[in-house]
Amino acid sequence: MERLDNKLGTLTSLPMVLLLAVSFLAPLVVVAVFSIMPPKVFSIMNVPDFSAYADFFQQGYYKSLLWSVAMAFISTVILFLICWPLAFGMAKVFGKFTLVLTIAVAMTLIVSENIRLFGWVLTLMKGGLIDGYLRTWWGLRLEGVLYNGPIIVFGLIYVYFPFMLFPLAQGIAMIPEDARQAAEDLGASPFRILWEIDLPLASPGIVVGSLLSFVLAAGALAESKLLGGQAIIVFTDEVETAFTYGQNWPLGSALAMILILIIGILAFFSISKIDLDSMMGRRR
Repeated sequence: MERLDNKLGTLTSLPMVLLLAVSFLAPLVVVAVFSIMPPKVFSIMNVPDFSAYADFFQQGYYKSLLWSVAMAFISTVILFLICWPLAFGMAKVFGKFTLVLTIAVAMTLIVSENIRLFGWVLTLMKGGLIDGYLRTWWGLRLEGVLYNGPIIVFGLIYVYFPFMLFPLAQGIAMIPEDARQAAEDLGASPFRILWEIDLPLASPGIVVGSLLSFVLAAGALAESKLLGGQAIIVFTDEVETAFTYGQNWPLGSALAMILILIIGILAFFSISKIDLDSMMGRRR
């Protein structure tokens, strides 16, 4: 019976697998093939050439990659520290009020990311909302807030907040309350309960939330353009420039493949460390 169920599952999933192969894998294959073409060609009917990958080091594109990875890592850590108490409250404390918070946070996803970031630009820019208020009522000026690294990190935290919060709340909800109460009855301190019970048992949610936040932040572009004013050139901006202004598709493809490879290795390593069956409530 179980073998029959497996066969039926394979057959029913086959159309979706084929659809994903065509819509997801095929474009990646095209990008990978273009990445080994000679510079500034627009056809894959050429002798393979790996000079685009050499340009990654020779022309300093690795610096933009380091900036992107560093800001993504910093924003992910800050997101975890901010979201953990709120996610814990949503999973264990707030009760029915959790639904209100969930809707409020989810509503932010309805509005375009660019529009929300433009709102912050209008709020923080010189002569903007906050600067106008400070000058009118306090005689102060707001300067130097936009167009730097910290404001880009702030934008990443603001935009990708839900992608850390919801997986964390799901992971914390998996923690048995009996285990926490037993540890407390045995005299464990709140820190020890956090370190030895909460964090290990919520690790699937932590890994998923961190992975989502990091991957999205590493591939972000609007934050550096709108809030950062391109004071820092992120890696995705280099990819876009190579494809558009540079008209160098092999270079853009090579840069994209490098980012895909890094993110893919990170995702594979992270997912291999979590138990997806237990997170989805399935029994082995």
